[in-house]
Amino acid sequence: MSQDKHLGFLRRAIALSSRAGLEFCTGGPFGAVITKDEQIVSEGMNRVVVSHDPTWHAEMEAIRSAAVKLQTFKLDACTLYTSAEPCPMCLAATYWAGIKTIYYAASVDDAALYGGFDDSFIYRQLQLSKDQRQVRSTQLLQEEAAQVWQLYQAKSDKVPY
Repeated sequence: MSQDKHLGFLRRAIALSSRAGLEFCTGGPFGAVITKDEQIVSEGMNRVVVSHDPTWHAEMEAIRSAAVKLQTFKLDACTLYTSAEPCPMCLAATYWAGIKTIYYAASVDDAALYGGFDDSFIYRQLQLSKDQRQVRSTQLLQEEAAQVWQLYQAKSDKVPY
């Protein structure tokens, strides 16, 4: 694919970020585009504020929309273009979706410096052991839950992913 094509998709993601953060004020200035075969499949923009949903990031919206449009939960033939380097949640969702390539414009440092979107504490927290993290995790009812997992493991018609 030509460099101009990549830049065009990235500019569309940046335009969506402007709409989200400056024009419609639906959330921070984040926009995303997903392509397949050099065509836009889906778009997303941050809607955290307007939706009262902390997970409604541009990349999450674009991934969800692409999966619905393409009728698949694996987007391995797709590319993500995003106005800013993905946060830990969006990066994880990109891995779960099977997307192999990301193009981004602003860095995580830019988002922190100009917008106060500093995810560095999350990166640090994920490197700690569970008992050292700020969010406490307590395991209960492991045996009961494992029984469901065992039944799932034996299920012959499960869809692998």
